[in-house]
Amino acid sequence: MKLSDVGLDVVKTPRLVKLIAFAFFSISTIFLFNHFSDSFSYPSLPFPISSSSNVTEAIQTNITSVAAVAPSPPPRPRLKISPPPLPPTVVRTGIIDENGAMSDSFEIGGFDPDSIDELKSATGNSSVEEKELPEVGFQIEKLKLCEKTKIDYIPCLDNEEEIKRLNNSDRGEKYERHCPKQSLDCLIPPPDGYKKPIQWPQSRDKIWFNNVPHTRLVEDKGGQNWIRREKDKFVFPGGGTQFIHGADQYLDQISQMIPDITFGSRTRVALDIGCGVASFGAFLMQRNTTTLSVAPKDVHENQIQFALERGVPAMVAVFATRRLLYPSQSFEMIHCSRCRINWTRDDGILLLEVNRMLRAGGYFVWAAQPVYKHEDNLQEQWKEMLDLTNRICWELIKKEGYIAVWRKPLNNSCYVSREAGTKPPLCRPDDDPDDVWYVDMKPCITRLPDNGYGANVSTWPARLHDPPERLQSIQMDAYISRKEIMKAESRFWLEVVESYVRVFRWKEFKLRNVLDMRAGFGGFAAALNDLGLDCWVMNIVPVSGFNTLPVIYDRGLVGAMHDWCEPFDTYPRTYDLIHAAFLFSVEKKRCNITNIMLEMDRMLRPGGHVYIRDSLSLMDQLQQVAKAIGWTAGVHDTGEGPHASVRILICDKRI
Repeated sequence: MKLSDVGLDVVKTPRLVKLIAFAFFSISTIFLFNHFSDSFSYPSLPFPISSSSNVTEAIQTNITSVAAVAPSPPPRPRLKISPPPLPPTVVRTGIIDENGAMSDSFEIGGFDPDSIDELKSATGNSSVEEKELPEVGFQIEKLKLCEKTKIDYIPCLDNEEEIKRLNNSDRGEKYERHCPKQSLDCLIPPPDGYKKPIQWPQSRDKIWFNNVPHTRLVEDKGGQNWIRREKDKFVFPGGGTQFIHGADQYLDQISQMIPDITFGSRTRVALDIGCGVASFGAFLMQRNTTTLSVAPKDVHENQIQFALERGVPAMVAVFATRRLLYPSQSFEMIHCSRCRINWTRDDGILLLEVNRMLRAGGYFVWAAQPVYKHEDNLQEQWKEMLDLTNRICWELIKKEGYIAVWRKPLNNSCYVSREAGTKPPLCRPDDDPDDVWYVDMKPCITRLPDNGYGANVSTWPARLHDPPERLQSIQMDAYISRKEIMKAESRFWLEVVESYVRVFRWKEFKLRNVLDMRAGFGGFAAALNDLGLDCWVMNIVPVSGFNTLPVIYDRGLVGAMHDWCEPFDTYPRTYDLIHAAFLFSVEKKRCNITNIMLEMDRMLRPGGHVYIRDSLSLMDQLQQVAKAIGWTAGVHDTGEGPHASVRILICDKRI
């Protein structure tokens, strides 16, 4: 082998190639480092350099010589980077504290002076000082008394201008509601010599003459044992046109005719049509049956006023063209004694309205001349009545003396088995029999629920607290928990009313006529009954909410549908106590608060009381209106304490 070949092989060995490549890379790196050192200065190299080989020593020697020749660059000044400024301290203006809990200590804040100046410039009132800015708030002047001619004024029934515009009133349209466009803006005065009403049960038999100073009924009905005057009082012997010997004897006769009627147990709620002075209802009270007495404001216009002054549940209502303000299946018994209504006119539309309100299996009691007199025209009326009641599937249970009693069927089986074309027809399936506010009567038979709702109510007093089946048919939320909601409402009002009785001494008030303006399921009225207060309650269900009126009647209570943007169909000085729970916070967007409170004053007896339970934000306005009316008013905490968002406004009307 030649020496030249050996040298060539050495040069070609991989170790030498790697050594040369590493040396070249190191020199290039140092050159680049020195080139860019004008802009960057480092105290030392970021990595160590080994000096184990000759090549490495040469590189280190080269670095030292280069560093000796080139001057060191001046050190680069360090930038001082300040941290971001802290956010300004937040001034709390809400009602949440630093722990996230509710707090009643908070700041509202003040006016920005620059903003006030801008406001002055924009309004062109630069001369106004800051202290002269008007205070924003509710103010009302003291209200005045109306003229004496309005002592018995019922706004929607005494609207003479509107009544004169009617083309005809053959069906009694003039006795229906015709509300004036202009709301009442004054206080209804009491009659001269008005006294605090005689307390129940004495008021059943006598009342002060000056409280209802009208003698028309004495002149017309004195011989029928309705009413007579004795010095400074009216006296009620307890008779009526068809029961001149007294209502008690008359009720005994009905009980004997129909043993299953069982007043005070199966029959708890009744309707007396054309009630006169309401002796029928007054004597049913002692049999534990609540009777709602109704009559129009007609030629005997004060009969309902006498009933209310006696302390009997009553309301002005008329069988004319519109449905009465009570739901379907309200009454276990409907009574008409010489009520002067032609039940068979217009294909029996008025009796069909009775049928709508009569509970399935309930009784219609009719005491009238066609039942017992034999004149041709009266016998013809009796035949027409028999024919109509047969076509609407009522069963004539008993006819005795001057009384006839029919029973309504329990279900629709009779209706659907009638011959085709039989009139009156069944109402359409989509007809809501509980829709009554300004709804015309329908010339059809109201269908009974296929599930039997309304027919199977408990007997009294269990039904007061047993959730009825019709609770499930109410158009409202919470389908599954409705029974629990109703029971909870009853427990709530029992606790509240018990505190009213204990703290405010309600038993000393001797309450008789009570109005609940927003009754819900009737829990307030149930509490009054449970606590033994001898009074009756008119439970109002406003049209703006859920229609719970069927449940109220199924519980054995009475009530009506109403819109509080309009006056109520009752006489002035009707109620001893008016209760309104969260009514104003609900109706404030629809109705005028002052108008509602003026209507409350119209209905409230002198010496009566008002309890308004509502939002704290409304209390100032409500209290100002109360004082403008002339009530003695004060705001009180609820049982939840002074930090609750609800207050009670308690008002007394001076006698």
